[in-house]
Amino acid sequence: MSDRMADLLTALAADFRWLGRQFSLECSPEQALRGQRLLSSWRQRLDALPAVDLARDDQLDRLLALNWLDLHAHRLERDLTRQREIAPLAPFLMPLAQLDDQRRRMDDLDPRAAAEVLARAAGQAEACLKSAEPGEVSAVLRSRAVKAVERVKTALADFDTFYAGYDPLYSWWCAAPMAALVKALGSFIDEQKRLAGLDDEAVIVGDPIGRHGLVEELAATWVPYEPEELVAVGRAQMDFCLGELRAAAAEMGLGDDWRAALERVKNDHVPPGQQPALVRDLAVEAIGYLEGNDLLTVPDTARDGWRMSMMSAERQKVNPFFLGGEQIIISFPTSEMPHEAKLMSLRGNNRHFCRATVQHELIPGHFMQSYWGDRLNTHRRLFYNPFWVEGWPLHWEMLLYERGYPQSPENRVGMLFWRLHRAARIVFSIEFHLGLRSAEQCVEMLIHEVGHEPDNARGEVRRSLGGDYDALYQAAYLLGGLQVRRAYREALAQGQTPRQFHDGFIRAGCMPIAAARALLLGLPFDEATLRGWRFLDEA
Repeated sequence: MSDRMADLLTALAADFRWLGRQFSLECSPEQALRGQRLLSSWRQRLDALPAVDLARDDQLDRLLALNWLDLHAHRLERDLTRQREIAPLAPFLMPLAQLDDQRRRMDDLDPRAAAEVLARAAGQAEACLKSAEPGEVSAVLRSRAVKAVERVKTALADFDTFYAGYDPLYSWWCAAPMAALVKALGSFIDEQKRLAGLDDEAVIVGDPIGRHGLVEELAATWVPYEPEELVAVGRAQMDFCLGELRAAAAEMGLGDDWRAALERVKNDHVPPGQQPALVRDLAVEAIGYLEGNDLLTVPDTARDGWRMSMMSAERQKVNPFFLGGEQIIISFPTSEMPHEAKLMSLRGNNRHFCRATVQHELIPGHFMQSYWGDRLNTHRRLFYNPFWVEGWPLHWEMLLYERGYPQSPENRVGMLFWRLHRAARIVFSIEFHLGLRSAEQCVEMLIHEVGHEPDNARGEVRRSLGGDYDALYQAAYLLGGLQVRRAYREALAQGQTPRQFHDGFIRAGCMPIAAARALLLGLPFDEATLRGWRFLDEA
């Protein structure tokens, strides 16, 4: 492969990173304008490249880059629409963002004019407080406004630090109105939280993107299915898992009572202080299994390169289970947790649940993605998408299950719990964004249909819908796994070995899985192959 597209995409990614650092507010008019210009200029630049003169890998990178530009143009328009929706609730946001833009452009400051902007914004914030009434505005819009005002408040602190003490006229004009504004914004945030119910730690308020938004996101990741079709797939996967759980329960002498089997498994956990040793042993076992069965190449620097750390009690409220990548972050009760929270964390991080999560987070899962992502095709980090990120470890969860990696029915219950959870994520996350399910109903589904502990279910939904993840992220775990599994079976049918496919896939770098399939199987880069691959339509 030539470096032609790799160099271009490295520059493209750098341009957008620099823009995000230069203008950090989502409501920044300057950032939106420059973002639109940057998207347009890069599209023209890539359109001008003669595709026939490019090497095969470069042809694919060009198509992926054009697709990336389309996706971010859609996201920018959606962000601008969302900002317009909260403008009546917080009319002071735009003038304050414009003031911050002036500083970031390094315009000369007019202290008197700045003071007028600050004073007017403080008055508007106070007026909004007086006119606020429960029920007039949805909790979703109030939550969105709170996040926007919190970001502007942080930007104002930077603005004030930049000038205060350095520009005497700024301090003379702006000190008093800035203090009044900061106080008014704090009161505005507190009141909106109260009206939205966000002053209650248990309340979860997400921000659905709607059916049109889901369709745009699916198109950008080359998943040619309607949202409703994917909900049906999630339900079918849940039914499969429940059937397997009933069979495991029978082997455990519990008839078809999968809930009783799950309860027994949850109570099989290590004593306090022993979780790191369990994780270490499970990681070593997984690596040995991969190498002993010729499934994946694990270089020495990868085998010995992972690390572990412990997750704080506070962080476990949002992430009740392990996280991973270059290191595995272990969830387990801490001494300061309330008694009930300790029991839930023990039960949620038992031996058999850990059997799936350790290999998911470390080797062959996220650790191997980080390992090769730092070494090969680094320019393809630009094409980050949840189907690739989570689909790879989910493929391994399914493959190891099918190969008999679980050594007992209890092990199978532990692995099946997670697959049932991933299937439920497809259902509840898509239905949430379609407006068919509330956040609280998502919590109830995880408790009653999957078997989560209540606090763990709430933490999972808070993490899923809190706005830190793409709308399709939760659905992408199992759907991405099904994509990788289908491509894997096609590769084996072509005569590739398991190791050849897995090494090729992980070293190719991040991209929509339809693109990885075409690259590894030598398929043409046409519309039907890339955007029309109906990976679920197999017998």
